[in-house]
Amino acid sequence: MTDTQPTTTMERRNTPVLMAAQALGGASPPIIISLGGLVGQQLSKAPELATLPVSLFNLGLALSTIPAGMLIRRLGHRAAYTLGALLGCLAGLVAALGIFQGNFALFCTGTAVAGFYAACVQSYRFTASDTAAPSHRAQAISRIMIGGLVAAIIGPQVVIWTRDAFTSAPFAGSFLGQAALALLALPLFLMLRNPPRQAAVADDTGRDLWSIARTPQFIVAAAAGVVSYGLMAFIMTAAPMAMVGHGFHAGEAALGIQWHILAMFGPSFVTGRLIARFGKIRITGLGLVLIAVSGLVAVAGQQLTHFWGSLILLGVGWNFGFIGATALLTDAYAPAERSKTQSLNDFLVFGTVALASFGSGGLLTSSGWNTINWLMLPVVAAVLLLLAWLSRVQSNGATGLAEGT
Repeated sequence: MTDTQPTTTMERRNTPVLMAAQALGGASPPIIISLGGLVGQQLSKAPELATLPVSLFNLGLALSTIPAGMLIRRLGHRAAYTLGALLGCLAGLVAALGIFQGNFALFCTGTAVAGFYAACVQSYRFTASDTAAPSHRAQAISRIMIGGLVAAIIGPQVVIWTRDAFTSAPFAGSFLGQAALALLALPLFLMLRNPPRQAAVADDTGRDLWSIARTPQFIVAAAAGVVSYGLMAFIMTAAPMAMVGHGFHAGEAALGIQWHILAMFGPSFVTGRLIARFGKIRITGLGLVLIAVSGLVAVAGQQLTHFWGSLILLGVGWNFGFIGATALLTDAYAPAERSKTQSLNDFLVFGTVALASFGSGGLLTSSGWNTINWLMLPVVAAVLLLLAWLSRVQSNGATGLAEGT
């Protein structure tokens, strides 16, 4: 039996396993993002390099998307994800060692290596979709993202419990905690079922990437994913600095980010059902509209409620936009084309996130908080037009997949 006709047993088995793996693997980025800059301030000799560890993590994630997809195709999901978790454990140990030794380069190496594990974690949603029946794909993706909600709780709690574990090396305990979380994920992959072997062999067949990338379905799905995730990362990175710059203390900024992360994953309980009822294009468009509204709330005032309200709307908008874009992408490829198409999509998405991470602080300093929120609006409008175009193409009976065959 091929992946186009997945067994109910495989779907039932893989989805909870991947949800649990997402909860553990997804807890690593909050640890790195929340502490990377603080450790960078401790270890780097140049203040402008303080955020380099976080930027290198995002860059490592972006650069690892295609190699991770190749490993999944060659070794199978179980083996590739096991390797990813092992590298995630190694990354935490190397980062902790860098803190113990006061070695900034070693710490940066650890955060960069963690990017490969993060790339594997990001692909869990596709694996859940690939082993689900076509009518269940949006719900399967949404369920995996619920694991992200648990991760949003686990990651900050690990930081709280372990940040002062070693008085001579602040935050080293948190990165040892990151390594432990990756280690805990390893037994889960023993329960994961690989897609049938004949489908994996067929991954080398199908259309070439350029043919897939030219289809309306891929163009719109990738654009929606890039904009949803890229704008979210850009604003989330700049928001704490903007809040502190407007007179709020770091605790209020951290609380705003916590609410934002909860808003990112909380709607996952219903997003799949909403997509099933209203359609992928409409829910993706709703997410983008909410991202635009978050920008309008941000420029409406500079009170704490404006910052927090904007971040919450941004999180919900990301959830609808990114899950919707992922669901749209599943219609852009045949089973034999899935790994390379998914890898290309994630390379585009997380490459944009890496650029946003490198550039948000500088643009905030040079142009200000209001300007970067106003700049979101034309970008969102452009993707909404693309969604309208795709809807028209589909109504004419020319889906992206059919056009490329």
